[in-house]
Amino acid sequence: MNYIAMNRFEVSKENAAAFEAMWLNRESYLDEMEGFVSFSLLRGPENDEQILYSSHTVWETKANFEAWTKSEAFRKAHARAGQGAPRLFIGHPRFEGFEAIQTTQSSGARAA
Repeated sequence: MNYIAMNRFEVSKENAAAFEAMWLNRESYLDEMEGFVSFSLLRGPENDEQILYSSHTVWETKANFEAWTKSEAFRKAHARAGQGAPRLFIGHPRFEGFEAIQTTQSSGARAA
């Protein structure tokens, strides 16, 4: 079964556009990694002050994800994190990792 790795980010509304642009314009190097399945940046609930985002990667195995975190590709993808530009999110990202127990897909499903 797959392994899903997520980071949650709380972003102030005034930084939301810059936060999204940062993700949309980055080099991720994920497709260079064995076991990488997919990536999504999710925009979640918001209140008067902030918006919740989640980066969501799917891996064939937890070992594939752990190899990513120790790889040169990971270092390259995160080399500019926290440098130069002002911090766009509140606090620290919150990591959550999950091993899939069951996955069901529609035979007619289309990718977003």
